[in-house]
Amino acid sequence: MRRRHRLRPPRPAVALATVAGILATATPGAGAAARAEATAASTTTTVFFYTGTKNWPATYLHYAPDGGSWTTVPGTRMEAACTDWVKKTVDLGSAAGLQATFNDGSGTWDNNAGHDYALGTGNVTVKDGAVAHSDPCAGNGTGDGNRATVYYATATSGWNTANLHYKPAGGSWTAVPGVGMEAACAGWWKRTVDLGPATSLTAAFNNGNGVWDNNNGADYTIGSGTTTVRDRTVTAAAADPCAAQVPDTRPPTAPAGVTASATGTAAVVSWQPATDDTAVTAYQLTRTGGTGGTVVTDVGSTVYSDTGLAERTTYTYTVRAVDAAGNVSPASAPASVTTGEEAPAPAAGTPLGTDPRKDPIYFVLTARFRDGDPSNDRGGSRHVASGNAANDDPMFRGDFKGLIDKLDYVKALGFSAVWITPVVLNRSDYDYHGYHGYDFYKVDPRLESAGASYQDLINAAHAKGMKIYQDVVYNHSSRWGARGLFTPTVYGVRDAQWSWYYDEKNAGFAYDGLTVEPKSGKSYYNGDLWSTAEPSGNTCLNWGKPTGGRSAEGYTLYNCQWPSPTSGMFPKAYYHQCWIGNWEGEDSRSCWLHEDLADFDTENATVQNYLVGAYDKYIDMGVDGFRVDTAVHVPRVTWNRRFLPAIHDRVAQRFGADAARNFFVFGEVGAFVNDKWNRGSVNHSAQFFTWKERREYSADDEKAAIEGYDYEEQLGTGNQPTSANAFLDGNTYHTPDHSRFSGMNIIDMRMHMNFGDAQNAYANGKDSDDSVNDATYNVVYVDSHDYGPNKSSTRYAGGTDAWAENMALMWTFRGIPTLYYGSEIEFRKGRQIDCGPTCPLAETGRAYYGDHLEGDVTASGFGTVASASGEVATTLAQPLVKHLQRLNLIRRAIPALQAGQYSTDGISGPMAFKRRYTSGATDSFALVTITGGATYTGIPNGTYTDAVTGDVRTVTGGTLTVAAPGKGNLRVYVLNGPGRIGTAGPYLK
Repeated sequence: MRRRHRLRPPRPAVALATVAGILATATPGAGAAARAEATAASTTTTVFFYTGTKNWPATYLHYAPDGGSWTTVPGTRMEAACTDWVKKTVDLGSAAGLQATFNDGSGTWDNNAGHDYALGTGNVTVKDGAVAHSDPCAGNGTGDGNRATVYYATATSGWNTANLHYKPAGGSWTAVPGVGMEAACAGWWKRTVDLGPATSLTAAFNNGNGVWDNNNGADYTIGSGTTTVRDRTVTAAAADPCAAQVPDTRPPTAPAGVTASATGTAAVVSWQPATDDTAVTAYQLTRTGGTGGTVVTDVGSTVYSDTGLAERTTYTYTVRAVDAAGNVSPASAPASVTTGEEAPAPAAGTPLGTDPRKDPIYFVLTARFRDGDPSNDRGGSRHVASGNAANDDPMFRGDFKGLIDKLDYVKALGFSAVWITPVVLNRSDYDYHGYHGYDFYKVDPRLESAGASYQDLINAAHAKGMKIYQDVVYNHSSRWGARGLFTPTVYGVRDAQWSWYYDEKNAGFAYDGLTVEPKSGKSYYNGDLWSTAEPSGNTCLNWGKPTGGRSAEGYTLYNCQWPSPTSGMFPKAYYHQCWIGNWEGEDSRSCWLHEDLADFDTENATVQNYLVGAYDKYIDMGVDGFRVDTAVHVPRVTWNRRFLPAIHDRVAQRFGADAARNFFVFGEVGAFVNDKWNRGSVNHSAQFFTWKERREYSADDEKAAIEGYDYEEQLGTGNQPTSANAFLDGNTYHTPDHSRFSGMNIIDMRMHMNFGDAQNAYANGKDSDDSVNDATYNVVYVDSHDYGPNKSSTRYAGGTDAWAENMALMWTFRGIPTLYYGSEIEFRKGRQIDCGPTCPLAETGRAYYGDHLEGDVTASGFGTVASASGEVATTLAQPLVKHLQRLNLIRRAIPALQAGQYSTDGISGPMAFKRRYTSGATDSFALVTITGGATYTGIPNGTYTDAVTGDVRTVTGGTLTVAAPGKGNLRVYVLNGPGRIGTAGPYLK
């Protein structure tokens, strides 16, 4: 490691003379005679300095002739001599030597470990602390020893730069990150190093940003001469990989499997990847038809969304593949599609692009929040059997119109971000929640209405200063597949028992979730069905044979009635072929979780392109972030390599770097235990997904997923990275280090699991924060559409006081407070959250909420109401609503409570902490205690004002004591604070 020193002033001559005298006294007679002889022979010194282990941008010689004065810092710049050597000739006058140090001109020094270098005259070399008399560049200019020329390939890693970190055999390692390699040719980097007497070196490579290739921990052994390192293969005595090569003239194969489908005046075209002897780099999509003539478009993936087409017009598409050399394949077979009618569409939105920590989140199941348009309500095949029909309560009941109409309600509560359930077209018997995606490129029409499209919702929210966070699913589709990628053909046995369930084949009908299939009169559609001989082309195993089981109704179950991973109905390339066996095992990332969740092979390039293309559409619409469902079931390597960079790059491309930095991605990593690390498995722990990879893996994503899993699991919990990003340094805010941030934040599962008691949640949250890249971005909630605290299957029922205390903690502690719809009135408390399609939704925690929102409401700001009438006025008058509104007012006024780091050092109290945020002219420092009293020591002196009561305290001795405010109440003493915020309510008083 290089030592760093302060730039120092010239030293007094008398001190140097004294040092020189001591050195002369200590030198044996022969050495003195040699120095005298050298002085007589020359009055100059040429100093050679070795830079091969420094990686300095420039080198300066800071020196003083014996008995003379030091040069002015940083000294005189040295000039290039030969590879890895610089030199400077200095005039010593009558001096017999000089004292010297070296530096990079920016404060990094080599001063011989504090002793400086004592150099004589003539040619003097300084190499890694060793001084010798020679010219290392004499002769052919190649230095004084063996040399190694190393070529390193980055084509598969995608690095934009490369460093060589090495040590000659028997020598020392270079300082991290090593020496910079120079670009040699496309995909190759080069560095020549002097080995001295050594004949080999040990090496590792890195991208300068913490990502390493160290040969799976074994490092590389490289000999002298020319060596290439490519994909962990070392080739000694190699030919120059950048020498002229035979040109590539072989074109790729023609793309196969081209399909096209239309929605309104937009078409989605997809195809299978082409192959090439090197690599396919792009595709050319040719469209003919309409009035536009022939249009050729360059496409980087195997899915393309073609928009702005003419109404009721037939278009034909062909695809060609292109390789790096520009060779173009033959055209694919054509695929044709006819567009429908054009629907008027609002202009695309723009994400608000502000720090997400400023925005408390309100989470709604869109289909259960409020019904703005009854014409798009749908009950599904279990509408009657479930009991929903008896309650006149279809599963798909709420919609975007209902949410748009009540955005002012959400704003009046104080929320500036709304997390909505997935919007893509779903397909199953129980899909109102949105997690059974079928057409990822189409918004489910059961959510949209005229004038209330998804784009209308985004725009309406933005107009009120509110963000939309879209729930997204990358792990799985519905069991009916993913339209545009693969949809299985269902070979159900349609006997008398099942005629109520299965539709007859109707070649002219396509499922859209909303349209009633005319032949059967049903609003759902299950596919192509046979009841006679086994059809040709069948891939399903044991077709038509009874399974031995019976349905809930007592009907005989047959093989191939429904898709499953082991049926043979899904291609291995796109879907995994197994059922999950171990929730904390590798198979939890590569097998089906449930029969309605067909597990994508997310390491397959075609699947990746399908998903990236789909979610690009919603990014382009201006959403402000993604909540990622089942994030733990996709390998972290795949997130870090493919999906997270794709999200960031698309936002940056469309809206700029600031919007990309603040596009909020937060993942659901289902760790339903109280441990810091989920049953000791790092791969299944939430904090794990906030970090980049620490090493390179195979270029093949399938292999890399296993390598990454095994590597991190073997390292274990004790060897995971740690972070101070959430913590104050004493009372000081420090700039967080996000250089190792993956791009994914997390739902705070540990606090969620422990929110049966606020103090327990607080203690557990603190315990995990050093393992999260930046816990100030954690999404914190008590319960959700899946679980209550302690993996309870019911909505939280701890009581109003406990809810008030939980809210007080969430709104002042680090993280982003999030509330599940209706919790502001303890809606459906204690009720089972989800009992499946066999019971009425009205009896569950996912009950319809719209009845509580009837009437009119206008918000005058976040947390304030201008007017309200009807049932919604009653809802807004509830005690927890009042508590929530004031908490939002307080949090919004105090930056430390939004984005501040925290500390409990020097603080007593069960739930007490200090927080600070500093940025530009903003310096916000707050002392918080919840429910209980607290004493703060070692804090800055000054005037503190409580945001709850307005109480003013002057601190002169660094100590402040606060009495217990009571259950659900809190105190927020702010240094030079704004004073009392809001009015006293049922808890904050």
